[in-house]
Amino acid sequence: MKAVVMRDQQLQVDSIASPEPGQGEVLVKTLACGICGSDLHMFHHCEHVLANFKRSNIPIAFDTRQDLVFGHEYCAEILDHGPGSDKKLKVGTRVCSLPFVITPQQFHHIGFSNRYPGGYGEQMVLAEQMLMPVPGDLPADIAALTEPLTVAAHAVNRARLDGSEVPVVIGCGPIGLAMIAILKSRGIGPVVAADFSAGRRALAEKMGADVVVNPAEQSPYTSWLQVAAPEGYDINGPMALLGLGPQPRPCVVFECVGVPGLIQQVLQSAPPRTRLIVVGVCMESDRIEPMVGIGKEMNVHFSFGYTGEEFAQTLYALADGTLDGAPMITGRVTLDGVSAAFDALAQPDQHAKIMLTYA
Repeated sequence: MKAVVMRDQQLQVDSIASPEPGQGEVLVKTLACGICGSDLHMFHHCEHVLANFKRSNIPIAFDTRQDLVFGHEYCAEILDHGPGSDKKLKVGTRVCSLPFVITPQQFHHIGFSNRYPGGYGEQMVLAEQMLMPVPGDLPADIAALTEPLTVAAHAVNRARLDGSEVPVVIGCGPIGLAMIAILKSRGIGPVVAADFSAGRRALAEKMGADVVVNPAEQSPYTSWLQVAAPEGYDINGPMALLGLGPQPRPCVVFECVGVPGLIQQVLQSAPPRTRLIVVGVCMESDRIEPMVGIGKEMNVHFSFGYTGEEFAQTLYALADGTLDGAPMITGRVTLDGVSAAFDALAQPDQHAKIMLTYA
């Protein structure tokens, strides 16, 4: 089969052996696969990322000296069943799946495994127990958005919103845009979104953000004040700190950038008793001043991954129109265009989500 292979720190289109399904596995052909920021991080900083995974006890590992085929945001079609399969889903069924192969002896993350090539290849082997049929006539490229949108859905679930909050989304890259989509689909808002990139701010508006701000010109918390707080409320005043007098609607900040200093910036600038959900993956060491967070009684939660139930809920929300992820897709390429797509995604004004599609 043809695939985009990471080999010798380069992306190459090559013919490689087609994978063969084992016990309880299925062979599928890829229909669409999103290019994820995690793929870019892994391509440019592979050894560093793998070392961080190891220190964090995240069971994602592979041999960098061997070929690797990225791609974990996919929609595919079943071609064949491996031995011992239940065959509950027939050949020809379109599926999405959690990109994991899990047994008592092993864990593999599809697209970050030498053994299980991802959606940058024409065929994949998936775990039968992870498959979910694509409902109705949902287009393959929209179905492939299930994985990144579920990352956002899990973060929103971690925030334990009750509907009274005014959320602030910091960073309008793919995860920030997904966060806006999930929040709007659940009727949470108004949503304040902030990004330095004009292109990404425009996409945030398309995704439904109610207030979009350039932080170089105005603090997103000033925008939050205008829609969430009573007149005269002073974020930095003693009445706010002590919770006295007229109170604002609760502030929940979703940090979707992942650069050093941003957590501290939120602690310093957001109103007292803010809930901060850290979704952006910072690959470097960071520093905070705990006294700032203590004095303001801030809650900080970290969000990673998702559950199978959340994945299924997101897929069906896309199918019934409750959730609209289509504006996230800003480009489509074939295998020959993946390397150029990696270059384009390094420029934040050009694209959000580039989708690899197969004819």
